[in-house]
Amino acid sequence: MPKTATADRVDRDELLAFLRPRHKALLLTRRSDGSPQLSPVSCGVDDQGRVVVSTYPQRAKAVNARRDPRVSLCVLSDDFDGPWVQVDGQAEVLDLPEALDPLVDYFRSISGEHPDWDEYRAAMQRQGKALLRVTIERWGPVATGGFPPAPAGS
Repeated sequence: MPKTATADRVDRDELLAFLRPRHKALLLTRRSDGSPQLSPVSCGVDDQGRVVVSTYPQRAKAVNARRDPRVSLCVLSDDFDGPWVQVDGQAEVLDLPEALDPLVDYFRSISGEHPDWDEYRAAMQRQGKALLRVTIERWGPVATGGFPPAPAGS
């Protein structure tokens, strides 16, 4: 039997519960001419319900988000055929040293506890990392692909 596409509207708590175990996304930012720029990213959800992405200050996603904070993410399931959702929001880019503790939270949201947090913090400093943090303003339904539902009356 063919798989039927779904589009389930969810409230914010259901959205966050959907996002937390999923760490693969496509991030859309806007270039200076307004055209879209897409980046595959690993993401997490912080304690305030913001989507967080580790990056470098000079990457296109960070440069674009500083100029125009309107961003979108398509958060995917590990199984490509699994459910996904688009979230839209306002991004902020945190640089070191302000980014250090949020980068720890980012790591925890994806991988749990690190065996040596001092080592992790030193690595983030050495690498000059930044954190992109997205405050979610709206989201679409949690969707799956497949065939459209049968038309009414068929």
